[in-house]
Amino acid sequence: MKVENILAKNISSAGEKASYDAACKRLLANKVILAWIMKSCIEEYRDCEIQEIVENYIEGEADVADVPVNIDEQVSEEQIQNGATEDASIYEGVVTYDIRFCAKAPVSKEKIRLIINIEAQNDFYPGYPIISRGIYYCSRLISSQYGVEFSDAHYEKIKKVYSIWICMNPPKYRENSINRYSITEEQLIGSCSERKENYDLLTAIMICLGDSDDENASGILKLLEVLLSSDREVKEKKEILQNDFSIEMTKTLEREVSTMCNLSKGVEEKGIQKGIEKGIQKGIEQGIEQGIEKGILLSIRNLMETMGWSVEQAMEGLKIPEEEKSKYLDELKKM
Repeated sequence: MKVENILAKNISSAGEKASYDAACKRLLANKVILAWIMKSCIEEYRDCEIQEIVENYIEGEADVADVPVNIDEQVSEEQIQNGATEDASIYEGVVTYDIRFCAKAPVSKEKIRLIINIEAQNDFYPGYPIISRGIYYCSRLISSQYGVEFSDAHYEKIKKVYSIWICMNPPKYRENSINRYSITEEQLIGSCSERKENYDLLTAIMICLGDSDDENASGILKLLEVLLSSDREVKEKKEILQNDFSIEMTKTLEREVSTMCNLSKGVEEKGIQKGIEKGIQKGIEQGIEQGIEKGILLSIRNLMETMGWSVEQAMEGLKIPEEEKSKYLDELKKM
């Protein structure tokens, strides 16, 4: 008989609710998944093998916010374990990271501060640009190194940081894409150059998932879509991860264990969709009598009331052309 390892159990436990915040962190905190993300998105690990990253470069314990990793099992070396999750100062307040861990660079063996943040609310429009928050987190990771990695004026000891954001429900135009934002040198006058390691200290990365059948959905995009999907069955997830990505799902022991496989499906996703449909339907019904423009205005307002969205998010959800948004903004002020 075979007993499932920790990753397999976590997939079983998360089931179809894997897109929820706690379930995402539970799954993504597994070292082999982190290694795939590092190899696919971080240039320092591009030429490394997955197992090499797991065994040689991910070091120490990770900080996992809100939910302890493997809360219902004993600690396993397969799982990155929890620790302190707050980065605070008397001036700046508190920042909580989803997953934070350290890794060594393959070439220099120097530490690289890594942070992975997961937007698990299926909301690409939380009221601010997600990438701005990612850059802010990078900045906090650098500033928090003072007194730990360096002190006084020894800025040469600052370690590089990454903030990686995985968005499960981005707008259509961002689906199946990975974008990287980093510091680069621009020679305005002259041709002199600074050593790259002196300024290449922070990078923010946006991973936007989509339909795995899309031609661009391969590699890490497919892996994460399969892992976090609320539509795929548990058995299908395990088979794809094992067959397509060589992620070992079982150990040879006495019996096969699989728990909590029957969690409800896509509750959060369906709730959002139901709210959208309710707001649009109400607006359409009233709009038949009051005209198309009035109906659109009512749809915007209903989405704002039903979903608690901002006016910008409501117009984005209705796919209102950019050139028409100001017109509806002006009309909404009169309502």
